[in-house]
Amino acid sequence: MGALFQRLKTVAVAADRAIETFAVSAVALMTLIVTLQVITRKLFHFVFFWSEEITLLLLIWFSFLGIAIGFRDRLHIAMDAFANRLPKPFNKFLDKLIPLCSFGFGAFLVVNGWEFTVLMGNNTMTATGWSSSVMYVIMPITGVMVCIYSILHLLGVDTVQHKSLDEVAGE
Repeated sequence: MGALFQRLKTVAVAADRAIETFAVSAVALMTLIVTLQVITRKLFHFVFFWSEEITLLLLIWFSFLGIAIGFRDRLHIAMDAFANRLPKPFNKFLDKLIPLCSFGFGAFLVVNGWEFTVLMGNNTMTATGWSSSVMYVIMPITGVMVCIYSILHLLGVDTVQHKSLDEVAGE
């Protein structure tokens, strides 16, 4: 079983790197597009018709991928000061309950996000002419990612990739 968990973690890490690379690229591209938009508007009184729509799309995608990455690294709100005062058996129960609740949230995103994506399939975005589903399909994608991370957490697979960020920032 240990080899299976290690293989799962290896696949998850490779997928995470691709997702993080896309998310960072989305922020960089958003910054570039907005900067270009401001320069062309102020200097040339011209704005690319697609710039606002693409920036909004990238922002939405980046935000939802950030949610998934937050679940992966267990960055959700925690009340450690309260939980540390509880008996250890109850904390062990919470250690199972939290991933189950996270899985429920992920499943909610998958089901409702997919329904919304399908619902918006006949609408088009004004500037690009793309289907509005492009904007909303990230919801079920994020839901699947959250469900996968929740299952891995339940199985005891450590998916945290950015360890000790709090300690580094506090030094």
